[in-house]
This record gives sequence, C-alpha cells and structure tokens, in this order.
Amino acid sequence: MERDPARVVAFSDGVIAIAVTLLVLEIRPPHDARHLLHGLVMLWPSYLAYGLTFMLIGQVWVNHHLMFDHVRSADRVVLFINTVLLMDVALLPFAASVLARAYRDGHGQRTAVVLHGAAFAFLAVVFNVLWGYVRRDRRLLTATIDSAGVGAISRRFRLALVWLAAGILLGALVPAAGVAVIAAFILYYWLPVAGEIAAARRRRRRGHRT
Repeated sequence: MERDPARVVAFSDGVIAIAVTLLVLEIRPPHDARHLLHGLVMLWPSYLAYGLTFMLIGQVWVNHHLMFDHVRSADRVVLFINTVLLMDVALLPFAASVLARAYRDGHGQRTAVVLHGAAFAFLAVVFNVLWGYVRRDRRLLTATIDSAGVGAISRRFRLALVWLAAGILLGALVPAAGVAVIAAFILYYWLPVAGEIAAARRRRRRGHRT
C-alpha cells in the first residue's frame, strides 16, 4: 500500500525539530557567577558542538525536503528506511554531547570526533539507500524532476559519503582537522542543486513557449 508522503515529511519534521531543540540542553550556565565571563568563554566546546550539529541537522532537514519534494507516494520500504534515518537523527544530540565533553575535559577527542562524524555518515548512507530506492522505482517519483535533477541529487548524496568518510579518518588522526573538514561540508551543502535548478528553468521556458 502506498501513502501520501506529506505525512512522512510531517512526522520527520517533528523528530528533527525535537533533535535540534535537545542540542541546547548541553549548554549549561557556569556555576561561578563571580567569574561569569570566564565561565561563559570556557563553554566554547558546547558552543562548537551545538553550532556544528545544529547546522548539520539543518542540512538533513533541507535534503530530506529536497528528496521528498519529488516523491509522489511512499510505500512500506520508504517508511522503513525513513524510520531508520530518524532513529539516527534522534541519536545526534548524544553525539554532540560526547563531542563537547571530550573537548571540555581534554580527553577522548579522537573518539568523539569519529563518533560524531560516524553518526552523520550513517545518515548519508541511509539517504543514499532511500534515494536509490525511490529513483529506481520511478513510479514513486513525481513528474517534476527529470533525469538531470535525479542525477544532481544522486551526486550530492554520494559526495556526502566521501566527504564525511574523509572527515572521520582525518579526525581519528587530528581531531581538530576532522572537525574542520566536517564544518566545510556544511558550507558546501547549503548551495543549491544545480541540476535540479537547470531542469526547473527548462520547464519554465517550455511553459512560456506554450
């Protein structure tokens, strides 16, 4: 049985919203109000973990909408894969907390960066599996996207696997460098999908001619 993907998106939005809200719970006020400024500055690991993870989850939300904008209907396989994706999203506040604690305590940074990167790398794997399924079975896709758009989204999702894997491997050796690579991933992935935009422009031009 196939279902309206709007319900899948609405439920996913709710889980993602809860995940980003939980991130701020890691940032706790300093205990010593007499040296408040120093205490606030020393919370920088929590700010780092919060900002990095919030923006990455934001990308998850954007790419989830990007994908489901072109899904016409959702079958049980789509529902299952999406549930696995959300299960990992719910884990991300924990990974952010571990990252902040490791940098705050000065121990275990390599493990923390690898864990944090691996949580997002698993999301990238699930995104690729889900998109690969819906694009293979074209009956699940809308007519609003052509082969150029499908290819552009596919390339973006595959690149995420390589990029995050590089960040994890580098983070296992030099934690700060691994964090920097993953942070650069944020900047790139906020760019629009060129193939999808080009396809939309072609459709608009055809519409004007008719």
